[in-house]
Amino acid sequence: MDEQQKSSHPGMAQPNDSMLTRESWKIFQIMAEFVEGFERLAQIKPSVSIFGSARTPPDHPYYTLGEEIAMALSEAGFSVVSGGGPGIMEAANKGAFAGKSPSIGLNIALPFEQIANPYQDISLNFRHFFSRKVMFVKYASAYVVLPGGFGTLDELAEILTLVQTKKTRRIPIILVHKPFWQGLLQWFEHTLVKEKVIAAKDMQLIQLVDSPNEVVDAIFSHYETRRFEPSPEEKERLMDL
Repeated sequence: MDEQQKSSHPGMAQPNDSMLTRESWKIFQIMAEFVEGFERLAQIKPSVSIFGSARTPPDHPYYTLGEEIAMALSEAGFSVVSGGGPGIMEAANKGAFAGKSPSIGLNIALPFEQIANPYQDISLNFRHFFSRKVMFVKYASAYVVLPGGFGTLDELAEILTLVQTKKTRRIPIILVHKPFWQGLLQWFEHTLVKEKVIAAKDMQLIQLVDSPNEVVDAIFSHYETRRFEPSPEEKERLMDL
């Protein structure tokens, strides 16, 4: 079938010039998100990205735990990066905001409005999940993951995939609150490893802890024999995220 036949095929949608133009111009919006993110986040290192449910209320123990972890990290000299919204994200920003290091929120525009929490020294706004995800990874010295839903699992799977495939450097990936995560890790081990869709050594990418002190200790332990700053080879790798 030649191009003329394709364009006139009755079952094939015809391109809309205005929609094509709009999508072409979309690339500039995407570029702007990356440029602003790179410019504003390049100086926050070392930083730790914290994830968890947006639905966690302030009176919940997970919220308190997130706040305490962020405070401990901030006092230890780490900038803290969260998704900028409510729940665990707010707890992370709140704890960091009270500490000595910057509190950063990477806010996302959603069909149901996400309201930015007020505890952000640096606040960035994104329309695209993929550009926001790059910012979570590119400057992170560690990932700390508290209980959460699909969005939290998405970020966890993203960093595990990037480290496993060596598209980014090896950083601590720390799951907080053993009772919440143990079932998932057991499934990883008893199903994914058993079915050989991941390697047994991939389980070593994950650490499971319960307290703020354990989080801080796990990060410093990882960097005992290396710098927080990526090596030249790792910097090249991060350019291709």
